Amino acid sequence: MIPRDAHATLARLARGFPVLALTGPRQSGKTTLARAAFPDKPYVSLENPEQRAFALSDPRRFLAGLPDGAVIDEVQRCPELFSWLQGWVDERRCMGDFVLTGSRQFGLMSAMT
Repeated sequence: MIPRDAHATLARLARGFPVLALTGPRQSGKTTLARAAFPDKPYVSLENPEQRAFALSDPRRFLAGLPDGAVIDEVQRCPELFSWLQGWVDERRCMGDFVLTGSRQFGLMSAMT
């Protein structure tokens, strides 16, 4: 992996925010960086049709299956998850709980705000 200056920044931000978002163009290293920076977190890709269907059909149970948070990749594939995730992290109040990665798209950015 190419060393990234952002690695230290991610670690710092994870101490102060419950959710981190890594966005950018395809094939720019977002997933690799997230997995390297948070190796102990489970990894879920919403590019996987089964995982995406589960997140869409039962977001509460999907999040409950991630009791220690997770790296959720390609999160733009399931924008409905954002509302559930907001309530989930507000309840838990755990910093660095979730790391979200996704392509930079207008819909994704507006859902995150």
